[in-house]
Amino acid sequence: MQEKKEAALRSDAQRNRERILAVAVAELTRCPDAPLSTIARKAGVGQGTFYRNFPNREALVLEIYRYEMQQVADTAAQLLATREPAQALREWMDRLARFAMTKAGLADAIRMATSGPGGPSKPGHAPVTSAAGLLLRANENAGTIRPGVSPDDFLLAIAGLWQIDPDSDWHPRATRLLDLVMDGLRAGAPGG
Repeated sequence: MQEKKEAALRSDAQRNRERILAVAVAELTRCPDAPLSTIARKAGVGQGTFYRNFPNREALVLEIYRYEMQQVADTAAQLLATREPAQALREWMDRLARFAMTKAGLADAIRMATSGPGGPSKPGHAPVTSAAGLLLRANENAGTIRPGVSPDDFLLAIAGLWQIDPDSDWHPRATRLLDLVMDGLRAGAPGG
C-alpha cells in the first residue's frame, strides 16, 4: 500500500512540475522578469511546492531553456522519418526560426539569469547542434547538399535569425534568409 501512495505522490509532484514549467514558459516569454510568485499562483501551486522544484529563478529559467531546446532538437528525427532529407532540413529551419522569434522574451530571461556574478553559465546548444548534424548528414548522404558542412558552420550561417526583431513582421524575412542558406547548402551538391 505504501508503494501506491509513493507512486501517487511522485506523479502528483511531476504534474506540479510540468504545470510550473508550462506557466513559466508563457510568463517568461511574455515578460522576462515575471515574478516567481505570479508563476506559482498561475500554476496553482504554493510557494513551498514551487521552491522545492525550482529553488531560484536561475534554476527555473535554465530548466525551461533545456526543455525548449530539446523540443526543437527532437523534431529533426521526426521530420526525417516522414520527409525527404532536404524537405526535413528546410522545415526544421522554419521551426527553429519560429522558436527564435516566439521565445525572444525567454532569451531575455536566460540572459538575465546567467549574467550576474557567480551565476550559472548560459547552457549550450548541444541538442540543437546534434539535430543539425543529423539533418546535415542525411542530406549529405542523399547528395542534396554540399559535402563537409559542419553543424557549427550551419548554425553560424543561420545566426542571422537572432538579429531579426521578433516584434516585426519577421516571417517573410526569416523565410528569405533561410532560403538563401538552403541555396548555399545546395551549391556544389553532388546530386544537384
